Order: sequence, then structure tokens, then C-alpha cells
Amino acid sequence: MNYLNKIGGMNKMEQTNNWLDDELTQNKAPENYEKLPSLKLQPNKLTEVQFDFSKPFEKWTDSETKTTKAIIPVVVGEIKHNFWLNVKNPLYHQLLEKGKQGLNKLKILQTGTQKDTRYNLVD
Repeated sequence: MNYLNKIGGMNKMEQTNNWLDDELTQNKAPENYEKLPSLKLQPNKLTEVQFDFSKPFEKWTDSETKTTKAIIPVVVGEIKHNFWLNVKNPLYHQLLEKGKQGLNKLKILQTGTQKDTRYNLVD
């Protein structure tokens, strides 16, 4: 007799499968975003970025950390990228405000790296 049968039989197995099905449904990777290279900003370098505010951004949630990132389509120079930005980052709210104002070409300055990374909009 296997372990699952010892602790309650198929009811436990069904509960486990239901939980796993729910988790897979809620945490699936977004499917509708265009697969593009990620935008990599350089520390202490000003970068002009054109944002696409024409449709809502796709979102992705990390199943371990529960961090949600917006997948923002951008163009730098003539190259399309996806800018993965934590929705709790102050820059995310600033970008939404600029988009509401009809501005889509913005300059971003990155300072720091890894956990110390900060983004600033520059006029």
C-alpha cells in the first residue's frame, strides 16, 4: 500500500491534484506577450526608451517570491525589447502617469546594480 492510501486514499490524492491544478492555472506564464530580448540598462548611463502604451501590459508572477512584473514592450534605437519591471517599483507608477499624459519617449537613468538597482526618469 502506498503512502497516499495510508493517509486517506484517493480523497487526499484528489485534493492534492485540485490544489496543483489551481496553482498551475493561477501561476501560468503569460502567453500573449511578444518574445523579445529583455531590456538591459547600464548603470549611470542615460537611455532613451520609447514605450508602447497602446494595450495593457502582460504580467508575470514568480511562484516562489510572489513578485509580479509587468512585461512592457519598448524600443531603444530601432531594437524592440521587453522591459520586465516589478509593479511595486516606483518607476512603474511613474511610467503609467507619463503614458496617461501621452508621453511615450522617456529617458531612464539606472543607478546601482542587482538588489541596489534604482531607476529614475530624467526630463
